[in-house]
Amino acid sequence: MAEEINTLEENQTWTIEDLPPGKKPISSKWVYKVKYKSAGTIERFKAHLVVGGDHQLEGFDFNETFPSIAKMSSVRTFLSVVVIREWELHQMDVYQCFLAW
Repeated sequence: MAEEINTLEENQTWTIEDLPPGKKPISSKWVYKVKYKSAGTIERFKAHLVVGGDHQLEGFDFNETFPSIAKMSSVRTFLSVVVIREWELHQMDVYQCFLAW
């Protein structure tokens, strides 16, 4: 949890604000996961702070949503281009990803 909080603070992805009158805070919770190696041994422990946005109303609390994962059709298209152009491809794990606008 400390690593997750440190990363959020280092990337300046959030600030503490006062709620506007008549608004309620969105709930959040910590989700814990154990990541295993292929041999079954523990690779690392993961913790993520997840926002419970299931009580928000579209058009009132938000206007747009964006998926946090890629569509499989996009992945297949990308891999097809890589193969056709004979590009070198590397895989990596991304621990933190932030959208900025």
